[in-house]
Amino acid sequence: MNLIPFLRSLLSIILIIILINGLWSKERSLNREEIDDRYKWRLSDIYSSWEDWEKGLSELEVKMDEFADLKGTLGKDPLALLKALQLNDDLTILWYRVFQYPRLLRDTDTRDQDISAKLQRVQILNSKFSTSKSWFNPELLEIPWETMKSWLNETPGLEPYHYNIEDLYRQQIHVLDAEKEKLLSYYNQLNGNPNAIYIELSTSDVQFPEVSLSNGEKLACTNGNYSMVLATNQSQADRRAMFEAHYGVYKEKANTYAAIYNGVCQRDWAIARARNYSTTLEAALDEDNVPVSVYENMVQTVKENTAPLQRYLQLRKKVLGLEEYHLYDGSISLVKSSKTYPYEQSLDWVKNAVAPLGDIYQSKLKEAIQGGWIDVYENTGKRSGAYSTNVYGVHPYMLLNYNETLDYVFTVAHELGHSMHTTLSNENQPFATHDYTIFVAEVASTLNERLLLDYLLANTDDPDERIDLLTQAIRDISGTFYTQVMFADFELQVHRLIEEGKPVTSEVLSNIALELDEAYYGEAIIHDDLYKYIWARIPHFYRTPYYVYQYATCFASSAQIYNNLTGGSEKERQVALEKYLDLLKSGGSDYPMNQLIAAGVDLSKPETILEITKQMDKLVAQLEKEFDKRQ
Repeated sequence: MNLIPFLRSLLSIILIIILINGLWSKERSLNREEIDDRYKWRLSDIYSSWEDWEKGLSELEVKMDEFADLKGTLGKDPLALLKALQLNDDLTILWYRVFQYPRLLRDTDTRDQDISAKLQRVQILNSKFSTSKSWFNPELLEIPWETMKSWLNETPGLEPYHYNIEDLYRQQIHVLDAEKEKLLSYYNQLNGNPNAIYIELSTSDVQFPEVSLSNGEKLACTNGNYSMVLATNQSQADRRAMFEAHYGVYKEKANTYAAIYNGVCQRDWAIARARNYSTTLEAALDEDNVPVSVYENMVQTVKENTAPLQRYLQLRKKVLGLEEYHLYDGSISLVKSSKTYPYEQSLDWVKNAVAPLGDIYQSKLKEAIQGGWIDVYENTGKRSGAYSTNVYGVHPYMLLNYNETLDYVFTVAHELGHSMHTTLSNENQPFATHDYTIFVAEVASTLNERLLLDYLLANTDDPDERIDLLTQAIRDISGTFYTQVMFADFELQVHRLIEEGKPVTSEVLSNIALELDEAYYGEAIIHDDLYKYIWARIPHFYRTPYYVYQYATCFASSAQIYNNLTGGSEKERQVALEKYLDLLKSGGSDYPMNQLIAAGVDLSKPETILEITKQMDKLVAQLEKEFDKRQ
């Protein structure tokens, strides 16, 4: 049983959109103080001041001590067990607030060392608590399953904990005795160090050089500016210059990044062996009871079906009139447009697009966008990307770096999908099972994007806008499905090298990346040597190993659910909607494979994965027809 579910929740809902941030209207200020409050988080919903936060921190320590005093009582009777479980709920609900308050503030200004120090205080306290509570699972498992089963059946108060307790007994072989669990707990804070070092190296301490563009403008090749130039600059030479400067930063420190990533993989292998797993992949998937074959088959199936992806890249090369096509040409629009999309307009579109999901969903969405939940615009020192994260008992918080591109309109729909999933789970599940897994986390977000696409296509006859929208949908499949499976393949190959006792260096990592680049893109592109350092700029590799494959499984799942919602009779569509909303409400009350099957998706079937490649092919064909109409 995971006594600090917020950690898994944090992983499951921190959903980073890596390549979209940073384009600004000229009148937009990067000074946070000049941004209107309605576009910023209302963190007073968590704590009104640092003084209140300090009180929460002190209360948390008291509850931790109370929990530690319960050691040795679990087997006394079911009421003693219930007392411990309820105290853990109270403690963890408080933890959400104490942890997220400084963490969210830190994300709006990563340079503020005082806030970083406060966050470290919470992390240190977490390490202390992990040690002090390490007795719980081993002591719980000393209770014979038959005894526990009767307690669960005969004690109404234990009903919310039934699933988690039963799941713990399923994983019993991987839970160590109390002394060994305590020993492992000493490394909890150390285990996060590779990611902490990566963040400092790639965010706080990174120095991006300036690039001189063909119009005389000079831009630092930051994440935001890099994405902006690739998405908007019509000059391939400018895109190349920005690409070479941006990736050059990672190449320059490739050995350091490789050492960090080697540390991540070595940690994963050490933990897997300590807990009696045969591989790191098995260890990563077992918590959600996902068969290893689902991951392995997906990686193999997608690698064998890249033809639609290459077909799209060849079309882009033709339309753009390029002699050579490079991956840094992949974001530029196929039609020339200076159109921008104000933030308020994106909200209206998303509201209209998700109307098929019913009145309850709509009302929750309206609450989310009224103010206080979303931090909208970029400011100096703010972390890049976008995410939605939960503060249980308060509401979700969304981080954006809205840049008025069509890309970011879809990002708004994406992150609101996460926030609605979180809200419905919080409201319909007890705390013990409110926390949905990463494996289903991207279903709600990607379904929202597909509904937005339908809405926008249905409301425009502008051929250029239709081309832009179809391109957006194809890029979603390319980025959320193909690219993430390619990254999943990379992670699996590297971890297997570690398991085989083989060296992992920057050269080894780059060679794997280059081989995958060639396998996926074939002769459709020029394979630039610098792209082999892409592993150095993907935060998920360092933060949450074996995470990214779930973007692909979720994308496949949402595609199937979309088909169910939009096909068949009205009655069949209504049944599909009820099943989908039940999925969002179900939180973490069952294994994710079972939850998806109940919603009409079976990821153990290859055709579920292949359906996405077929969808990609159809969209590319439709895009080709749109261009044919213009001739």
